[in-house]
Amino acid sequence: MTRGFDPHVPLRASCIPWLGEIPAHWGVWKVGHFAAVGNGSTPSRDNAGYWTEGLIPWLNSSVVNQDEVTEADQFITETAFRECHLPLVKSGSVLVGITGQGKTRGQAAVLSFEATINQHLAFITPKKGVVDPWFLRWALFAAYDFLRSISDDAGGTKGALTCEEVGALRMPLPPIDEQCIIADYLNRETARLDGLVAEKRQALITRAVTRGLDSRTPLRDSGIPWLGEIPAYWSTERLRWLISSIEQGWSPEAENREPKEDEWAVLKLNAVAHGQFNPSAAKALPVGLQARADLEVHPGDFLITRANTPALVGDVCFVMEARPLLMLCDLIYRLRLCDDRLDGQYLSHFFTSPKGREQIESDARGTSNSMVKISQEHIKNWWLPLPPIDEQRAIVAHIATETAKLDTLRAATECTIALLKEHRAALIAAAVTGKINVQGEIA
Repeated sequence: MTRGFDPHVPLRASCIPWLGEIPAHWGVWKVGHFAAVGNGSTPSRDNAGYWTEGLIPWLNSSVVNQDEVTEADQFITETAFRECHLPLVKSGSVLVGITGQGKTRGQAAVLSFEATINQHLAFITPKKGVVDPWFLRWALFAAYDFLRSISDDAGGTKGALTCEEVGALRMPLPPIDEQCIIADYLNRETARLDGLVAEKRQALITRAVTRGLDSRTPLRDSGIPWLGEIPAYWSTERLRWLISSIEQGWSPEAENREPKEDEWAVLKLNAVAHGQFNPSAAKALPVGLQARADLEVHPGDFLITRANTPALVGDVCFVMEARPLLMLCDLIYRLRLCDDRLDGQYLSHFFTSPKGREQIESDARGTSNSMVKISQEHIKNWWLPLPPIDEQRAIVAHIATETAKLDTLRAATECTIALLKEHRAALIAAAVTGKINVQGEIA
């Protein structure tokens, strides 16, 4: 990458393998020298008083899957916070995943509010005026592979970082004004690149679910203005003719805590998000309250959120796997599909595409701009293009293959999504090690 590279900046060896050379005027500091480092814990799930009516945000390791943590969905009481000696992590701290075999170990995110955390996270609270939180976050991103390597023993079974290892990590440290410039540049550029990736992914899915896989196929007018042309041999159907039932869930007063594996739980609204099902987004049913087994979620269910903001209402997902004892909540509809005519994953792809979203958002009703609803009758009347069932499955397989390539391949041309992702990582690494002149870019 040569864009913005300034060959006139004097460099020196950092003596850190993952860093290489850095500008001569930059320092190299251990994290513990410029920040407070610590981790949290999980209050006892057996003590309902620690969780019921809690007001203090409590975060688990899933939050580091995003660049910035802006809200919490779990809370503990002041009693739990005090008795369990949990840290109150300040806004502007950086959270780091420190345990687990998944990708969260070694990932980092900036916290934008005060919260406490569980034992799977470490917090880094940098000294004001010394380290910019966003620069630190991007530097940790560049150090991700190194963090993963030190968190595994020779057999690859350790699977954890310690707070001491995080505090001992050596990081590049430019002057604070330069840190801010680099962080602003990376925030802007990575948002642009992520937008390109999302745009390419969405275009791939939209074309597949509205035009099929063969670009030579003759097209015809669908007769539906917002849908446009579709392959000549496809039909268009209202959803009511492709489902056997639709029902709404139930929302009892659940406990604000994660459920145990052997107890009933109720889905949260965010269990259905962007075409994906998240079974861990659930609250425990209080002991003694009778569960409704008829609302238990099963593989093959198609879920639609019935109330949310205009941009999120009508979010959908097809349930591929589900833990036992998980109930449908009041804000989510469940559809039983006629699976000899309609593939659930195809339907999910269509309703998350711009074409599908257009009719969903046009049906949303409400007196508030912040919360709207859709009815069962709306859902039954939605149109969709309908290829033969075998072709639907072929389209689903094609989307899975091609989107996997978007996530994993590394190509040699800037016309590919893979290079955009590679370019993103290289951009961050180059910026936080001073290999590009971002001040020149901004000027």
